[in-house]
Amino acid sequence: MRIAVYGAGSVGGYFGGRLAQAGSDVHLIARGPHLAALREHGLRVRSVQGDFTVRVPATDDPARIGPCHYVLFCVKSFDTEAAAARLGPLLHQDTAVVSLQNGVDNEDKLVAAVGPEHVMGGVAYIFADLAEPGVVVHTGGPSSIAFGELDGRDSQRARRLRDCLERAGVPTEVSLDIRRLLWIKFAFLCAFAGMTAAVRLPMGEIRAVDASWAAFRRLLAEVCELAAAEGVPIPVEVREQVLAATQASDPQGTSSLHNDLAHGRRMELEALHGLVVRRAADHGLAVPFCQMVYAILKPWAVRQERAHR
Repeated sequence: MRIAVYGAGSVGGYFGGRLAQAGSDVHLIARGPHLAALREHGLRVRSVQGDFTVRVPATDDPARIGPCHYVLFCVKSFDTEAAAARLGPLLHQDTAVVSLQNGVDNEDKLVAAVGPEHVMGGVAYIFADLAEPGVVVHTGGPSSIAFGELDGRDSQRARRLRDCLERAGVPTEVSLDIRRLLWIKFAFLCAFAGMTAAVRLPMGEIRAVDASWAAFRRLLAEVCELAAAEGVPIPVEVREQVLAATQASDPQGTSSLHNDLAHGRRMELEALHGLVVRRAADHGLAVPFCQMVYAILKPWAVRQERAHR
């Protein structure tokens, strides 16, 4: 099973590392100091489920890898189109490109670049960060993946990937309704990332304050209303499950949006609250809490975008 991980940061590094541990033929695509560290020291993962280091081939050039059965596509959302344009050397007739990214429009960008026959949607449920070049820190979450064909069909390639991940100790679900799962995670992420980044405190301190927890709930509700307008209704009981899971989550938990803000990195604000604001306007929906989070964080996103030019 030949698997490329395009964007071997926190999410891609963790799951790629687990697959390599289990004997899959894994190839990492990274860049800059992170790539140099992967080549010199291997991929180092500090995990609540046990630390490990694996030596995995790493490159910045997909042509050096060649065709693969699967590509776990884990780049930041603002790099989707540029990375998708470089996927060609990794593809053969039945290659599946599985997006494990934040947001709900990455799959459409991939389809435009490589065709619908190659693209699968995916959701990663994990808390992890890139602590330093070559070092992934996995702090919690279910550490699981759900993925599926965009047209909702059951496929042999999806089942093969599920089996491969489960052999690596990764809990996995093949979904026949991956668009719904993408929107459920998106709603959670806009609330969780929005509050932790705007307040700049972990979730435990946010949910301990009634007004802040009420804001979390409003953010979640606004995105669920947008999902319904987009044709993907999220039942009330699912919203309640998301709230219960957040209440029970690690009180020290933060989001990648918070971590990117804190470390001066480019932020995925446009793929999250920016997308909500734009699409809500298209539908004539009021999303005042998402608009406020966007307004608070946008100056930081602009500053950090300039710093990385």
